[in-house]
Amino acid sequence: MYRTSFIKKTLLAVMAVFLYSCDKDFNAIGEGLVGDDHFGLESEKYDVLAFNQEVTPVQSNNMTPNALGIFDNPTFGTTTANFVAQIGLASYAPTIGESPVIDSVRIQIPYYSHVTAVDDKGNSTYELDSIYGDKNGKIKLSIYESGIQMRSSSFSGGTQLPQFYYTDQNTEFNNKKVGTLLNDDANRLENEEFFFSAKEYKDSITADGKKSLSRVKPEMRLHLNKQFFQDRILKADASKLATEDVFQEYFRGLYFNVEKSGSSPSNMALINFSEGKITVYYKAKTESTTDADATMESKTIVLNLKGSSSSTSNTANFLNDARNPNYESAITTNVNKTEGDERLYLKGGQGAMAILKLFNPTDVLSYNAQGEPVNGANGVPDQLDEIRSNAAIKNWRVNEANLVFYIDADKMANTEEPNRLYLYDFTNNTVLLDYSTDASSTYGGLITVGSDKRGKSYKVRITGHIRNLIKDATAKNVDLGLVVSQSPTTLTFNALKNRIQIQENPIEYFSAVPRTSVMNPLGTILYGSKASASVPEDKRLKLEVYYTKPN
Repeated sequence: MYRTSFIKKTLLAVMAVFLYSCDKDFNAIGEGLVGDDHFGLESEKYDVLAFNQEVTPVQSNNMTPNALGIFDNPTFGTTTANFVAQIGLASYAPTIGESPVIDSVRIQIPYYSHVTAVDDKGNSTYELDSIYGDKNGKIKLSIYESGIQMRSSSFSGGTQLPQFYYTDQNTEFNNKKVGTLLNDDANRLENEEFFFSAKEYKDSITADGKKSLSRVKPEMRLHLNKQFFQDRILKADASKLATEDVFQEYFRGLYFNVEKSGSSPSNMALINFSEGKITVYYKAKTESTTDADATMESKTIVLNLKGSSSSTSNTANFLNDARNPNYESAITTNVNKTEGDERLYLKGGQGAMAILKLFNPTDVLSYNAQGEPVNGANGVPDQLDEIRSNAAIKNWRVNEANLVFYIDADKMANTEEPNRLYLYDFTNNTVLLDYSTDASSTYGGLITVGSDKRGKSYKVRITGHIRNLIKDATAKNVDLGLVVSQSPTTLTFNALKNRIQIQENPIEYFSAVPRTSVMNPLGTILYGSKASASVPEDKRLKLEVYYTKPN
């Protein structure tokens, strides 16, 4: 029943194509999008109740990009990211040829990068994007054949449902990996001491008897075990290579496992694995009738990590957090849902988010048609009742409404900060009105940095949301969710493995989190809404509304 409900909610959410943008791309763009010039306006501040919510194991299949590596975050702990992907032949029912012999096998997966310089010979210098931790960090990378066939759907009670894979399934896939190490080259930089290199590759290409140079941007480029592909591909029964469904039952994919590389510092990268491919270079007897019987010709077979050109294969990202004690307690045992939390801990992946309830929950009165207070609860917070009355009787007009989240700079010292936050309708798992109206400019959520280049705050404009609450007396004052964000165009939601009851009366469950948060490995610590000596008054979370108030 839960999965069916989740699917219905997801279908109601505003959808967008997956246009990936590196988190770093938004750093400079955010400045000045939401101005602070409110000359001639009067502001009022209202209470907000905000508390932490742990994100338990969450759906992580078929995301783009995916994390790979180990990220040691001094504030939150260590995140280890492993990955599994089905693969498919670029072209099915290939003609292998007679007496095939492999020359080499190479896997290539491009990194996100940008050019920083080009010399007079045309050589480019690159810098990698979306690298977290020590830029020169190393990891032990091991690639194996996967022993688990990943399916796109499953049946429950006679109903076909999507098949989900979750962030906590690494042990399951690791225990069922098949055979021996595939990236077993003698070069330790391809396995035991792997690192994400920013070098440009130069490949020699021969076409029509002429040689040329092809420049290739930075990528993961590894040699894979030749005998394995000789046996599994070149010697395979033709029926195993005939169709995608048969092939993916026969060859169930690749599993990427990472570990610490000795005492070296580690790092993590976000990678678009769907652009990856495996090329099998081999020779087979020529099909020409005029060549000598023993003449061999060079051939290739390409396997894609996204399957064939007409399909998308399943993938999953496994994210394990070894949490620091303060972070762990803040999102589990020390959550204060009555008074709010002093600090809000947001972290992507299988991390943490915040839940916000606008306005003081006190409900002891309402207002009549003349704008006079009337005793008696009406199911609406008194602060919202007052706003509605002022708008109707005094003709107050909302010009702008903002939530400003201030970063605890001391707790975030020496820690990389996410460049964007995402505020959404937590009750219904969908975007807010302001986001759907103009997410690109006025909505905000981008980090504001100071002269020291460190983050100061995030501002989110919710003017449309507040106006709607005022003009529509039947509009529900929904809870809001706040998460870190990787891409502003990724608006789908990923299901939790097990839903969590977060409220008793009325009963309310936490069942999904925005995918954009699962994709982002970073975190931040914000000042919360609790009235406490440890929360400076000028940084305490409040809803600020700017009005035009007629005389």
